[in-house]
Amino acid sequence: MSDNLTQALAELVCSTSYEAFPPETIHKAKLHILDTLGAAIAGSASRETNAVVAMLDIKARTGHAAIWGRPIASDARTAAFVNGVSAHAYELDDSGGCDHSGAVVLPAVLAALGDRSQPVSGSELLRSVVLGYEVGRRVLEAVGGYEEHNGLGWHSTGTCGAFGAAAAVGSMMNLDMNAMASALGSACSFAGGTWAFIHNGSSTKKLHAGRAAEGGLMSAYLTRQGFEGPDSVFEAERWGSFFATFGAGKGDPQALIRNFGHNWRLNRCSIKPHATCRGTHAGIDALDIMLQRHGLDPADIAAIEVDISGFQHGMCGGKIIESRAQAQMSLPYALAARLRYGKVFLAELEEAAWSAVEIGPLMDRITVRIDPSMKDEDEPAITIVTTSGERHRLVVEFPLGGPQNSLSDERLIGKYAALAGMVLPASRVDVLSDFVLDLENQTDARSLLALLQ
Repeated sequence: MSDNLTQALAELVCSTSYEAFPPETIHKAKLHILDTLGAAIAGSASRETNAVVAMLDIKARTGHAAIWGRPIASDARTAAFVNGVSAHAYELDDSGGCDHSGAVVLPAVLAALGDRSQPVSGSELLRSVVLGYEVGRRVLEAVGGYEEHNGLGWHSTGTCGAFGAAAAVGSMMNLDMNAMASALGSACSFAGGTWAFIHNGSSTKKLHAGRAAEGGLMSAYLTRQGFEGPDSVFEAERWGSFFATFGAGKGDPQALIRNFGHNWRLNRCSIKPHATCRGTHAGIDALDIMLQRHGLDPADIAAIEVDISGFQHGMCGGKIIESRAQAQMSLPYALAARLRYGKVFLAELEEAAWSAVEIGPLMDRITVRIDPSMKDEDEPAITIVTTSGERHRLVVEFPLGGPQNSLSDERLIGKYAALAGMVLPASRVDVLSDFVLDLENQTDARSLLALLQ
C-alpha cells in the first residue's frame, strides 16, 4: 500500500467489493437510504428548497437527474445540490457519519445514477453508498473527530461530506485507484461550511449538505474529464492539506486508513426519531422516560434543569427562538415542545408551534447550565422538579435511533411513509419502499429515479 494517504485511501476504496459488507450492514444501508429519501421528499416542499429551485429557475425536465418530490429534472450537478438541501431541510436525516452522511452521499450518487447509460445493479449502488459513508466519516475521525473539528467552527457535513460524496460517485463510475485519488484531492477544494448559522438561525446549514453533494460529484466528474486533483490533501505536514488547514494539525491522519473494512462506519450512524439536532435527542428521551417512569403529566413539572457540556451548550443550548432553524437547534425548545405537544416532529418546528403563547412560560422554567466537568461529547443531564418538590435526574447515554438503541424497522419505515406521504401518493410511497428494501436484488437501480418524482 502506498505511503501517500490519498493514494492509500483510494486503493482501499477501489479494492472493496460488495461482498465485503456483511448482511446486517447491507440491511442498515437500505434503511438509511429509505430514511434519507423520506426526509428529502418531505424537505422538497420546504422553504429552503423552494428558494433554491426558484434561484436556479428550474421549471421543467431539463436533464436526466430527478429533483426529488417534484415533476422536474436537471443536470446531475444541480440535482445533487437541490436534493442535498431537501434532505437536510427538516433536520430529520441521519447523523453520526460525516455528520449527516445520507443528505450528502445519496443526493450525489443518485444524481450520478441518472447519467448512467447502462444498467447499474442495486448491489453496485449499495456498495457506492456504504463506501461514501465510510470515507466521509473516516475523514472526520482523521481530522480530529466531531467535537474537535466542529469546535473549530467547521460544519463537518460540508467539510468532510464532500470527500464521502466523491468516493461514492467515483465508486459508481468505477474509477481506478489513480482517478479515485485525484477525485478525493479535488474534493478538498469543495470542502466548506461553518457554524456561523447558529447565531441567528439562518438557513445556510442546509446548503452545506447540498454543496458537499454537488462538490463530491463534480470532483469525480472532473476526474473523468482528465482534471487532476492534488495528491497531498491528506498529508498532515503539507501546507494547505486538509488536515493542516481544517484541523489545525490536531488530528490522527492514520485513522483515514487504519483497520479499513474491520468495522463499517455506516453501522455507527443514527436514524432520527425527532426533528431536531441530534444533540437534543438524549434530553428529549430523558424527559420522555422520566414522565413515564414516575407517572407524571406535563402539568406536574415545575422546572427543568439541564446540565450540559460547553461544546453542546454552544451548539444547542440557546433559548432565543425566532426561526425554524433556531428551534431545530435548541434543546430548551425541544423540551418545552415535548411538554406542550407530546412530541417533537415537523409540526412542532413550525412558527405556529414555537411562537405559541404557552411556549414562553415553559421555556422560562428551563435552566441551562454548563458543567465544566463534562466532556464535549457527554449527553446532557436532565433534572425535572415537580410541583410537589420531587426531583428526578436522568442521563440517557444512548439516545433512541442510535446503533445501541435503534429504532425498530417498523417504526423507521413508518417514519419514512409519513414523510414521503406528505408529497407522494400512498401507492408511490409503498412502491418506493418495496424497491429500496429489496435493492440488492434489483437488476437496474435506475428505476428508482422515476419513483422519486
